[in-house]
Amino acid sequence: MQFDPAALSFDANGLIPCIAQDHVSGEVLMMAWMNAESLARTLQTGAMTYWSRSRASFWAKGETSGHVQRLVELRVDCDRDCLLALVTQEGPACHTNRRSCFYTAVRDGAEVVISAPL
Repeated sequence: MQFDPAALSFDANGLIPCIAQDHVSGEVLMMAWMNAESLARTLQTGAMTYWSRSRASFWAKGETSGHVQRLVELRVDCDRDCLLALVTQEGPACHTNRRSCFYTAVRDGAEVVISAPL
């Protein structure tokens, strides 16, 4: 069966969440938004390209930092309203210079920072 991006369930703003996960370790690195064009660019180039809601522009991961993400495999969830990108990550994924954006845990009702910047 051929992949049909039109069969995805984009939200009212034309966006779909995409979770980036390290394809080797399984570590969840980040979540960002994609639209149909950023998805097409990602599939065409292999370079993860997202849609920045705050800048209202395309965002090729690592274009300024050098911390690029390369697509290994794209997965679609059962409701077709969320994407999982298995990636290779060069350097930290988070703008705080951490490997993952998910560096704060909630433990016993308190927030605990569980990883330091690289």
